[in-house]
Amino acid sequence: MTLYQDRTFAGGELRSEQFAGAEFENCTFRSGQWMAADLTGARFTECTFEQCDLSNAVVRGTGFRGVVFKGCKLLGVQFEQGNAFLLAMHFEGCRLDFASFRSLVLKGSRFTACSLVEVDFSGSDLSKALFGDSDLAGAVFDDTKLEGADLRDARNFIIDPEKNRIKGALFALHGLPGLLMRYGIKVE
Repeated sequence: MTLYQDRTFAGGELRSEQFAGAEFENCTFRSGQWMAADLTGARFTECTFEQCDLSNAVVRGTGFRGVVFKGCKLLGVQFEQGNAFLLAMHFEGCRLDFASFRSLVLKGSRFTACSLVEVDFSGSDLSKALFGDSDLAGAVFDDTKLEGADLRDARNFIIDPEKNRIKGALFALHGLPGLLMRYGIKVE
């Protein structure tokens, strides 16, 4: 296993085939174009991705421990295939449309100014997660734990209170239609 520590990788400095099975600690990745890259078995610890495109990346067995994604495209990434041990990720200004976080424990994760269109959060634990200024159009919440989550600035979500755990979650008045849709109640 190749180990990279305290490094910054800019643009095409790192080829997509160098990821699989490698370990990265305290590294920064900037402006990388790694669409459909194979990250199988890679481990990222306390790393930051800035303005990178990892759309449709293969993350089978990949560890994301203390990873921050800023301004990245992560379209269609199936995060549930990754390594769930010590999983911790935060997203700022990212496009995560069609990604899947199915059955993952993401307690306290932050999704700030993100596009989460048709993202699958089924069975996930999003307790105390923050969805600040994020678009959740078509996102799937089914048997999702959202206790203490902050959705006050989120928009376009539909969450069935009978199929999800929302005790202590924070919602704004503009989010009420997304909570009441199941009951056919219209809020104006």
